[in-house]
Amino acid sequence: MLVKVVFLVLFFTIMIAVGIYARKHTTSVGDFVLGGRSVGPWLTAFAYGTTYFSAVVFVGYAGQFGWKYGLSATWIGIGNAFIGSLLAWVVLGRRTRVMTHHLKSTTMPDFFGSRYDSKSLRVVASAIAFIFLVPYTASVYNGLSRLFGMAFDVPYWVCVLAMAILTGIYVILGGYMATAINDFIQGIIMLGGIVAVIASVLNNNGGFLAAVKSLAQFESEIAVTQGQPGAYTSFFGPDPINLLGVVILTSLGTWGLPQMVHKFYTIKNEKSIKSGTIISTVFAIIISGGCYFLGGFGRLYNGDAILKADGSVAYDAVVPHMLSSLSDVLIGIVVVLVLSASMSTLASLVMTSSSTLTLDFIKGNLIKTMSEKKQILTMRILIVCFIVLSVAIALDPPTFIAQLMGISWGALAGSFLAPFLYGLYWKRVTKAAVWASFATGVGITVSNLFLKYIASPINAGAIAMVAGLVVVPVVSLITPKLDQSKVQEVFHCYDETVTVHTKKSIEEA
Repeated sequence: MLVKVVFLVLFFTIMIAVGIYARKHTTSVGDFVLGGRSVGPWLTAFAYGTTYFSAVVFVGYAGQFGWKYGLSATWIGIGNAFIGSLLAWVVLGRRTRVMTHHLKSTTMPDFFGSRYDSKSLRVVASAIAFIFLVPYTASVYNGLSRLFGMAFDVPYWVCVLAMAILTGIYVILGGYMATAINDFIQGIIMLGGIVAVIASVLNNNGGFLAAVKSLAQFESEIAVTQGQPGAYTSFFGPDPINLLGVVILTSLGTWGLPQMVHKFYTIKNEKSIKSGTIISTVFAIIISGGCYFLGGFGRLYNGDAILKADGSVAYDAVVPHMLSSLSDVLIGIVVVLVLSASMSTLASLVMTSSSTLTLDFIKGNLIKTMSEKKQILTMRILIVCFIVLSVAIALDPPTFIAQLMGISWGALAGSFLAPFLYGLYWKRVTKAAVWASFATGVGITVSNLFLKYIASPINAGAIAMVAGLVVVPVVSLITPKLDQSKVQEVFHCYDETVTVHTKKSIEEA
């Protein structure tokens, strides 16, 4: 217990110290929300990765999908690395940085308002972002608190409250820069921790080959492949169709999440984008691939500890139960690992929600004129409000972690992904198409909550995203165009002439 407590005290001290340090450099709204648009590749890449992967992935998703799909769940991690990280940086990174700087937009709703010349789009987008970031935040609290309960045997509500207070302190103090620096520190902890945990779990099961052999003894419980031996060690697992739905939601979904895309707003320069792409991809391969690979061995820890009263599996308890047999030092590392992942995600979520609500909803609508000082104060107050609201939901969560995250990601990415992606590349996108995408993303996700016409909320979220990618171009082609002079002005940022210095080349004689 002493080892675990020492790890935690040291961790908390560093986080708060960074918040105090970053406060000195937070003098304007741009500093508080964007870090002055001068964040380097390592900080940005780690901020992207640590925001991406939290206790939801390590505890909720790794436990649930590792149990359902076995070692094939590793495909989710591979998808996260190459679609959710590499392709996201390549496709969105540079164009997002250039256009958002040109439009002077600081949030995703602000981008929609400026890009499509619509104040109402900005207001509605900010409302969608605020509403659907809450269940995601609650799911992060939920996952981390289960792990704390295993490691320290303390009540669930104590874990939730302590984590909320600490996150609030350093975000309120230092804004985005405090978040980015802490993300870098937390990312290093995550990289070392996941490698140590995987090695220990495999060692406890006789090594990799012995663990795979033991896992191969389990017969598939999925209806399509029921009774099939070795399904959980096969290449695509017992249920490849539903596995694909998870890959789409968790990989493509990042392209439309405000807290993820926001990282591209802040990056320093062209060189930083290229370096950040590589760093972010390697980080995702290790962290996400490692989490799902680890979760794939969950069935080797079958027992009463992971069963509900009705005999069904409590997926959120699978990974904590796997880790409960580790040494105190490793459990301490795991707790700090998941704490690092979760707090970085929470910090990003509360920053995104408070800045969106302040800059896109309150400023210019409820309060016509706001000084920079007042905007920063409002954001800090809203950070507290957002944390309190998400804690209230986390203390009495309506469903298990993966469903909470599926609802949030489905509504947000289903609404925002298509109009944001097309808006960076295609001049023909119309206001009506953006409204249609908002209605599709929220409509599919929310209606499915009540009607349940799509069995899995994960698949519902994936379908909402794909539907938006179809709806936006179709509606754009049959609805009135935007004012072409304004569209040309928006895209002018990609055509500016720049002068660069090159080394003298040897000309051909």
